[in-house]
Amino acid sequence: MPNPHHQKKGKPLQLSRNFVIPAGSQVVLQTTKSIESDTQKQFRKPGSVGVVVKCPPHNDAPYTVQFPDGMTVEASFDELTLRRQEIDNLLSGDQNHEQYRLFVIYRCQVGSKAFGLSNESSDDDIRGIFLPPADRHWSLFEIPGQIEFNDGQIDEVFWELEKFLRLALKANPNILETLWTPMVLEASSIGTQLREMRNAFLSKHIYKTYSGYAISQFRRMKNSFQKKGTFKTKHAMHLIRLLYSGIGALRTGEIMVDVSEFRSELLAIRNGQHSFEEVEKMAAELNKQFADSFEATDLPDQPDFDTVNQFLVDARRSVC
Repeated sequence: MPNPHHQKKGKPLQLSRNFVIPAGSQVVLQTTKSIESDTQKQFRKPGSVGVVVKCPPHNDAPYTVQFPDGMTVEASFDELTLRRQEIDNLLSGDQNHEQYRLFVIYRCQVGSKAFGLSNESSDDDIRGIFLPPADRHWSLFEIPGQIEFNDGQIDEVFWELEKFLRLALKANPNILETLWTPMVLEASSIGTQLREMRNAFLSKHIYKTYSGYAISQFRRMKNSFQKKGTFKTKHAMHLIRLLYSGIGALRTGEIMVDVSEFRSELLAIRNGQHSFEEVEKMAAELNKQFADSFEATDLPDQPDFDTVNQFLVDARRSVC
């Protein structure tokens, strides 16, 4: 299936299974459906247009669709598409994401092995960037913004270059870590150039973005602890790790990926050796240091948009 999270400006989003089609929506059948009546059995072929007259509470239950002649059928979410989005969905990208491996310009190791927190059961977390040729961008068919592969041992995620750059400009922690990880597995000349200009992405947005991630993570942990009396210790470990990384970035202008110096402390959290109250106290102390570091940082207010934009233009031209 095309990536349901990718959307180009001006084009509707491919329907997610979390989206319940509201009553009154015009839909198109994607498969043949039979309709039993007192006198005969009728069929509605793929391409038939109807209106949702009854929608389920979730997409594991069927929709009731009525046709212009008054006949109705029950159809599942996967058997329907919104009429106004049908063509856009057909143009939403090639289903064969494997082909985009040909255009990878950068591959690296992240996750526990790059953090210095791995053990014998740790998987390989591979991240990277792909740069499709210009004719793919000029085509009517969408390029996926992100492709993923997982064989149970190796988890791979690759971002299309423009999407990667936009996320890096927003100081997305996962994205910045791919540019600072010491474990680079593959880099073309363009990938190497991107890594060498990585400081262009650093700005005070690090404080805003990392704080946002930390607040969201802590809120989930606190809600879980209040409701169930437990919390996910792995998430707690990464919350503390993220705060250490954010503080380091504001103080040094570098993204701390290898956190070996805090290994004992972080693993103790992951192994459940600290109570929720102890983790909460650690987070509060680090958050104060983070705020103080933000006040004192020499990082610019904004990333270097011009440098990054010129890099993207040049990179696209190089694959015309």
